[in-house]
Amino acid sequence: MIKKDKNLKFVVAGLLLGILMSAMDNTIVATAMGTIVSDLGGYDKFIWVTSAYMVAVMAGMPIFGKLSDMYGRKRFFIFGLTVFLIGSSLCGIAQSIIQLSVFRAIQGIGGGALMPIAFTIVFDIFPPENRGKMTGLLGAVFGAASVLGPLLGAYITDYISWHWVFYVNVPIGILALFFIIRYYKESLQHSKQRVDWIGAITLVISVVCLMFALEFGGKEYDWNSPQILGLFGSAFIFLVAFFIAEVKAKEPILPLWLFKQRLFATSQILAFLYGGTFIILTVFIPIFVQAVYGGTAKNAGLILTPMMLGSVAGSSVGGIFLTKTSYRNLMLISILSYTIGMYSLGTLTPDTARFLLTIYMILVGFGVGFSFSLLPTASLHNLEPRYRGSANSTNSFLRSFGMTLGITIFGTIQNNLLTDKLKEAFKGMQGAGGKGGAPMIKLDPRQIFESSERSQIPGFVLNKMVHAMSDSITHTFLLTLIPIVLAVITIFFMGKARVEIMKKPAKG
Repeated sequence: MIKKDKNLKFVVAGLLLGILMSAMDNTIVATAMGTIVSDLGGYDKFIWVTSAYMVAVMAGMPIFGKLSDMYGRKRFFIFGLTVFLIGSSLCGIAQSIIQLSVFRAIQGIGGGALMPIAFTIVFDIFPPENRGKMTGLLGAVFGAASVLGPLLGAYITDYISWHWVFYVNVPIGILALFFIIRYYKESLQHSKQRVDWIGAITLVISVVCLMFALEFGGKEYDWNSPQILGLFGSAFIFLVAFFIAEVKAKEPILPLWLFKQRLFATSQILAFLYGGTFIILTVFIPIFVQAVYGGTAKNAGLILTPMMLGSVAGSSVGGIFLTKTSYRNLMLISILSYTIGMYSLGTLTPDTARFLLTIYMILVGFGVGFSFSLLPTASLHNLEPRYRGSANSTNSFLRSFGMTLGITIFGTIQNNLLTDKLKEAFKGMQGAGGKGGAPMIKLDPRQIFESSERSQIPGFVLNKMVHAMSDSITHTFLLTLIPIVLAVITIFFMGKARVEIMKKPAKG
């Protein structure tokens, strides 16, 4: 632990800045993508800009977590920051979409080290009675950054330049580097061990194959095409090879015995389920506001603010009460708020008042905010320092994996629902000349996103398109209740474990 308390605030500041930067980068680029493609071209390859970053982050998380256990947190957090800044700078000067994709992969390598190691450092430097509040603070920053990213990206792109979506990381990262290098004095002893290269390689290949299958499936290739089936098959084969390697390795990347501990196993399942459902809201609520309510892109980003504030409050409350009761009790409060909020969002219609949408988002944000602070803490419960990096990186990895899988599955569901509802709404009114005197209607859902386009759509047509969009999104929200119910069941298996505080010996 750090001996001088005055240094703690600078170390925490460095960790917060690192989390802010890496968490925000997951979403800030999305709103700038249209402008980037129009400037650099390569529309057929723009998906690689996101895929390259996510693949690198997910593949790196478990590896950097284990390496930090073996060789120290500080050096790998600094490594992650440095590589992330180099990648950000290169992204800003990219001259083609292919260059940008390569530079985003470099960014992702650095990003894979930041999030899991930051939470682990908090456990190393703070006593149990203070860890809850600190992980709550880190979780609040993570939640806020995830929601704030799209709005900030929109404003930077519109008023400065898309290049600054990447350059904005540089001053933040340099300040974080200064704080960590100057004030973080790592005192834990780390012994050199053999690196589990077979486990690392098989894990990376499995993750890469799975990510590409999810990214390209239904877009570049059909889900039942040889390419996608081959990627899924390869992902499965290398995943099996990874588990075999972990069983045989003396110092595995992921110690499988950790999953025998009830609290650890349930925390990983919950991270996956929460990640897979919360990401849907950050994507589809702005779409609902813009396409159904008729708001602008900036308003669509701003509308997420209540959910951001709710998640910050939930993360903070979860951290504060972490020493007062069990993880399970706090997660029950979390899932109750989350379930009510998600169900309420599933009842939205074009006529729903804006203030009700705001209340629903606060409920959802408050519920999911608990998971940002509680689940990483529960993952490290009563673990020796040598396993904390691996445990926390596993939690971060599964949350990210859940987000990727969730947006792919529920995104496909929403798209199919929208297509079916549009066909049903305009049955007999499409095609050359229509049928029975029905007017010919060319359906393009993108028209309802721009006010100039909306004004040119006949009223009865616009009404049907808006209701189709609304129904497709709300039905998708209701379907997320399936994994949320699984989360409820999982929470009951967490047991009665709670943070244990060492009592100070009585004086005299």
